[in-house]
This record gives sequence, structure tokens and C-alpha cells, in this order.
Amino acid sequence: MEIRDLDPADLDAAFDIRNRSFGIIPDSSRAGWERMVRRSLDDHRVLGAYDDRQLLGVARINRFSQWWQGRSLPMAGIGGVTVAPEARGTGVGRQLMLRILQRSADQGYPLSALYPATVPVYRSCGWEIAGAQHLVTVPTEALRQLSATRIPVRRLGPDDAGQIVEVVRRIHTAARSSGPIDWDPAEVRIWLEEDKPFAYLAEDGFLAYGWDDGDLEVEELVAGSEQTARALWSLVGSGSSIAETVKACIGPTDPLRWLIRESSVRPHKENRWMLRLVDVPAALAGRGYPAGVAGDVTLTVDDPQLAANTGTWHLAVAKGTGTVEPASGPLEPGSGGGVRLGPRGLAALYAGTPLPTLRLAGLVTGGDPDTDALLDTVFAGQPYMVDYF
Repeated sequence: MEIRDLDPADLDAAFDIRNRSFGIIPDSSRAGWERMVRRSLDDHRVLGAYDDRQLLGVARINRFSQWWQGRSLPMAGIGGVTVAPEARGTGVGRQLMLRILQRSADQGYPLSALYPATVPVYRSCGWEIAGAQHLVTVPTEALRQLSATRIPVRRLGPDDAGQIVEVVRRIHTAARSSGPIDWDPAEVRIWLEEDKPFAYLAEDGFLAYGWDDGDLEVEELVAGSEQTARALWSLVGSGSSIAETVKACIGPTDPLRWLIRESSVRPHKENRWMLRLVDVPAALAGRGYPAGVAGDVTLTVDDPQLAANTGTWHLAVAKGTGTVEPASGPLEPGSGGGVRLGPRGLAALYAGTPLPTLRLAGLVTGGDPDTDALLDTVFAGQPYMVDYF
């Protein structure tokens, strides 16, 4: 078996494997799928697993950035991971993921995230559960009742992509968000052209929604003030005479839960996603940290897949930023002051999983209670995504 860049001549075979893996894509959607894959082929972000000329599997890197405590880092979003049914259980998926991980490192991504169809193969390569996409339902009438003083909003089209990104970035920076994708304006333009959501922009807010089987579905709603949040949600709620229910992707602490008069925001579906640190020092230094926290921590990392990550790293946090320096070698057992963990434990810690949980899961050793408390404070967060890829 050989893992190499997908040959453009094999798009038909890749499409067939995708259909056999995830369900049939309608012919009307194939052109959009093919355009997406070809864009990724252009800069070597699609790999294929081959047995001679036969295509056995495919994996793709989506070129994303991701918010962590209000700072945006490049993130390799792994999607379209498929293996032909007759090749499953033969190790194709794991070999494909190991190569896509190395390709992510070669292309300079500090982080990688994915939505797993099955968890073990990704855990074997160092990814770990980090957050979720939270889908909820809410009565449309409850949103209509949020109406407050009207604020200026305008409809949007593809030419507004740059302004959308500017507003959304300003909101996520101020909110110190963790997890959402920081979209490139070119990708936002393609989304507006191809999906054609009902999109609106306020001075400090953005809304995109549409129809879904007689209900309304909010793809994204971000707001920088209570007034704007009320105005945008009530705009969706104005459809209450036709749609009884609104489905929405929101974060676990979205203010909607506190704005609604009754406790009517209900869980609908939760899609868990996994994270991996591809470049440990870049990922630790590039993210944001709680502004009121200051301290030094030591992490000894053993990364079997990416040797450059293995070693002892000193992280100093102050005023919302971190600096990282390598130590001369790993801490000796019993020396105290540092924790030891592999890529799975490090990914879960980075995403705010408490140290007691990581210890019970066998993902962390070493350290002491004071170190644990500091690490829990430094990496505190509830990361989420609103986009599925």
C-alpha cells in the first residue's frame, strides 16, 4: 500500500468511496463536492491510499483557523476520511491518518481537529475528544418575544465576505472564544454563493439561517451586545407564524439560554470533535490564556508519531499570553513540578479537561496538587464548534 497525493484522475473513484461510506450525494451536489476537492488538491491537502492503481481510501485537510481564548491559530481540519468497504479492517485508515498527520505538520499547522465517525483509529494517532457541536431546538415564538429596540441590519451577499469576517473576528476576540472556526473570507464567499443562507449583518453581530424541512435552522449567530443578540434572534423568530421550531448551533454558554423567558432551549444533537496538537510549542504559545492568570508550568510530552513534540516544555503564562521554551531533557521521576502525558492527554488538557478527569482516564502522570490546580486554571474552557466538516 502507498499513501500519496490523490490523483485528479481518481475523483470518480473517490466519489464512489465517499458514497459507500457516508450515503449518496445527490447528483445536484456533486459539482460542489468536486470543486471543494479540487481546491484542496491544488495545495496538496488530499491524500489517497493506493494498492497499485486501485484507490482504497481518501483523507483531506481543510485549511482552517480556530479560536482559543480569543486568539486564532491555523488548524488542519481533517475531513472526508473514507475507506472502501472491502479494505476496512486492514489498517488502511490508520496509515492514512498517520500520513495526513505528517502532512499537517509539514504544512505548518499547530493544531488539527476532526469529527470522528469512529474514535479508536484517531486515538491511536493522538487525537482526543475535546469539544462538541451543540445543536438545540427552541420554539420560534419564544424567539419572537425577544424583540427589543430595533437595530440596523442589512442583507448580505458574497461581496460582503470580508466585512462578515471582520465583525465575527472582533466578537470572538472580545468574548475570548475557544473552538469556533475562524473562516477565511474566500471560503465565506464560496459558502454564501453556494449555500445561499439568509444572512444579515449588524454593527456588532452576524446571522445566517435557512429553512430545514419546515423548521428554521440557524447556522451561525454571534453578537457583541445584548441588544444585538435580541434583535438577531427575534429576526429569526419573526417566522413563528409558519415555523414552530428553530434548530440552532450554539455554544454551551450561549446567552440565548439566559435571554429566553422559559427554559425552552432543548438539546437536539451533539457531535463530539477531537483535537490534536501537531506542533506543541507553536500551539501552546499561539493560543490565548485567561487574562488574570500568571504562572509557570512544566509539561513532559511523549509523542510517538511526531518526534519533534517529544520533550519537556516550560510554559510561562501572563496577561493572557504564553511563552514556551524547551528544557534540556525530560524530568526525572520523582523530581516534582511537572506532568507527563502523551498527545491524547495533551489535547484534552489544552481543551480544558480537568486534571482529575485526565488522571482517572490514565492520560496524565506526575505533577502534584498545586500543579494540577494551576493547569486547570491556565487551560480552563468549554470549547465548541458551530460548523461541521
